[in-house]
Amino acid sequence: MPEKVKKTYKFALRTSLYITLILTLFLSVFLFVFYTIKLIPLLLFAAVCYSVSFGIIQYRVERFIYRRVKQIYDDLTLLESTSLRKKQITTDMATLTEEIDKYARGKKIEIESLKVREEYRKEFLGNVSHELKTPLFTVQGYILTLLDGAINDKNIREKYLDRASKGVERLIYIVNDLDMITKLEVGDLSLQYEEFDIVELISSVFEMFEMKAAKKRITLTFDRDYNEPILVRADKERIQQVLNNLVVNSIKYGHDKGTTEVSIENLIKNKVIVRVTDNGEGIQESHIPRLFERFYRVDKSGSRKEGGSGLGLSIVKHIIEAHDEKIYVESDFGVGSEFSFTLEKVK
Repeated sequence: MPEKVKKTYKFALRTSLYITLILTLFLSVFLFVFYTIKLIPLLLFAAVCYSVSFGIIQYRVERFIYRRVKQIYDDLTLLESTSLRKKQITTDMATLTEEIDKYARGKKIEIESLKVREEYRKEFLGNVSHELKTPLFTVQGYILTLLDGAINDKNIREKYLDRASKGVERLIYIVNDLDMITKLEVGDLSLQYEEFDIVELISSVFEMFEMKAAKKRITLTFDRDYNEPILVRADKERIQQVLNNLVVNSIKYGHDKGTTEVSIENLIKNKVIVRVTDNGEGIQESHIPRLFERFYRVDKSGSRKEGGSGLGLSIVKHIIEAHDEKIYVESDFGVGSEFSFTLEKVK
């Protein structure tokens, strides 16, 4: 279907006016010198001159310029943009230039965004490869050792099978976390909203990781006594997963004899904010913008001494955002970190 062209007559009108004024002036001078000036014939001449000039100029503009402008819209792939196709084609040069400049700026931003995504994709694939390779090679090493004859030794067999089993569990853990993030991103993981006491849930998380914290002599505590329940509305299981990840991280990166403190504060009338604060090693400011990326680690060493899938904070962010809530992080390197998130409070 041919595109409709929005014609502009400004060029023809102004040019015709200029031609008419000049020719009328010349004619006036000519008549003044050689003949007598009569106003009515002069005005008639000006009107005819203007009309003829306008017709010729507009015809030539349509034939010469408009066709080429239309060709620009038809030929340039950049004008396949949906945003431009919705508009009527204009032959006004200023408008056309503005549209092309706007589109060019948009495409430049899009190209830069694609470059960033490509770098992220490469880094992500490299991280996935690294995270999966370590337990895979571990399992493979134990199994090959058993096949080479170590299976005949009962003690070695049991020890190596147990270690291989732990390697497989780590693989399953990573794959399950990846599967959860994927479902959260595409919206396939439905949330089961319910009302529950957030104080009670945090207490149960403390009990769950009490022994883990005791190994590093880290104290898990509230900032004060919460004698009354604080009811929130959310997916209890997912919020527990958020708290699990944040508390485990605070223990992993906390100092010996340190503290992990949780506080619950009223943010606005129908919101509370839950803060998980530690006095651990903290995070350098340069790392904070990327903390919630999949597999991103502050510790770039290959040892991965603290374990984990590298997906914990990414899962936390996706769960909180799936609730249409916000998560925040503040950290002073060498002093400690605070992760906080909002929840809907039940009145």
